[in-house]
Amino acid sequence: MIANEGIGRFRMISKIPTLNAQGQGMRTYLSVFLLVLAFTAAAQEYARNGMVVSASQLASDVGVEILKDGGNAVDAAVATAFALAVTWPSAGNIGGGGFIVYRKHTGEVTTFDFREKAPAAATPTMYLDEHGNLIKDLNHLSALAVGVPGTVAGLYDAHRLYGKLPWSRVVRPAVRLARRGFAYTYGLYHDAIAHEQTWKKLPSTAAVMFRDGTTLYQPGEKWRQPDLARTLARIKRQGKAGFYSGKTAEKLVLFIQSQGGIITLKDLADYEARERKPVTGTYRGYEIYSMPPPSSGGITLIQMLNILEGFDLKTYGHNSATYVHVVSEAMRRGYANRALHLGDPDFNPDIPVDKLISKSYAEELRSTIKLDTVSVSDPAAFTQPYESPSTTHLSVVDKEGNAVSLTYTLEYAYGSQMVADGLGFFLNNEMGDFNPVPGVTNEDGLIGTAPNLIAPGKRMLSSMTPTILVKDGKLFMLIGSPGGRSIIGTVLQVILNVVDHEMDIATAIEAGRFYHQWLPNVIIHEKYSLSNDTRALLTELGHNMRRITQQGAAMGIVVDVSKGVLSGHADSRSPDGGVAGY
Repeated sequence: MIANEGIGRFRMISKIPTLNAQGQGMRTYLSVFLLVLAFTAAAQEYARNGMVVSASQLASDVGVEILKDGGNAVDAAVATAFALAVTWPSAGNIGGGGFIVYRKHTGEVTTFDFREKAPAAATPTMYLDEHGNLIKDLNHLSALAVGVPGTVAGLYDAHRLYGKLPWSRVVRPAVRLARRGFAYTYGLYHDAIAHEQTWKKLPSTAAVMFRDGTTLYQPGEKWRQPDLARTLARIKRQGKAGFYSGKTAEKLVLFIQSQGGIITLKDLADYEARERKPVTGTYRGYEIYSMPPPSSGGITLIQMLNILEGFDLKTYGHNSATYVHVVSEAMRRGYANRALHLGDPDFNPDIPVDKLISKSYAEELRSTIKLDTVSVSDPAAFTQPYESPSTTHLSVVDKEGNAVSLTYTLEYAYGSQMVADGLGFFLNNEMGDFNPVPGVTNEDGLIGTAPNLIAPGKRMLSSMTPTILVKDGKLFMLIGSPGGRSIIGTVLQVILNVVDHEMDIATAIEAGRFYHQWLPNVIIHEKYSLSNDTRALLTELGHNMRRITQQGAAMGIVVDVSKGVLSGHADSRSPDGGVAGY
């Protein structure tokens, strides 16, 4: 066994003959490919001058109108993000946080970190009772779960540095959508049914999400949000100050503290987004640009790609047993290192980034993967906290070739479930992404490792993975997805589908997905992603298998430089998603 950190945690079991990659791989490839064709809801869309892909067709339309009006990719991304706060409130937000990866058409790449922060009064044991036990739901469904929001600061700073149109112009469409209203969608209605009973117990939420505070809106009805319109109008007029100070800040703090939360006016005034250098790597000749910590996404994605670069994935066949085994083993190692090393870099200055994304380290990890052997994830070492799958992603390319890959979230769908009284927007529950019980790690998902423990002003670890690919110095691909811890696996597989399996962006996004997050020790896969014989072979090899309905909802764009054409696709897993181009 190799003793290096990050390798020694794996031991090998279940020795059986090597899988026949050619036989079962081709058979499985054909069956799954037919399923992909059957379940692909829409072909990719095309454009020449600019494109926006998001979880809301209305928001994408807002973004492309900004492009047509002379705005650049940053302008369009900011406008789309604010519009999503109106049209896709389960994850689109001004009360949460996230990340931007931005590539200028001249080749420079930067990122913006607007992840939420812990309030100044936060402590490592704030969610424990007098016996040191975690109090149920306190770190997810209470005012104490709310982190200091970062979205408005991040969007404002990105626009201030790289936008082209006036700030008021890019925020105005969201104000108009909230004030005038829009037709309530089936996607919103489906979500509302799932959350109806919870919202009925929260008067400020019921006032916004129910007609007359009591009855669900029906698909097609006009949904107006006057409180949110007024909040957005203050942001439009005053910029960042319209959220972090003045009337909005005062109302926000009054509400949070009335519900038992600890965020103060000073917490809001002190919040700052951070511009950071991207993490970079290469995969089969493509340059990868992704988000650095406090996102775990970029480092973990690049580490997995480095490992997989040494395998002939195309020969195995898409989603064959050998393919799933190898990719899941790479995921297992990436997620294990995620849990051990990653957290807010401002509190963890010694994160070994260079080692984790190096080709030499990947070679060491790759040497521990055997085609006839399943690794065991040791729960005695460490594990990862729960992350909600309810996030959202948008991708934008403008006429000049500037590109924005943006992922942001409230954590759970609709965050803490609380709408700030009189302000009209949902509050996040991102404090639940911290490790809640110091020193305690178990198979139920508790983690006590130091890098992601709660501390005042600290940003919680995230899996969001907004990513940009470049080929021969030219923009090639933008991709990202919601999905909590599965985000990294989703982004990884869409990249593999395009690069290794030569799929177009629509087929790559619609293809069935799976992931392995190290603990629990199980391959989690979508219902129609793997054929019966593939699952049987993986089980025989020693893998534990678990079916789920859906993994993520990717939003991607691919650039064909030779033809001057953008092709984009909004994942059909997102019911209201859409592409807008011109």
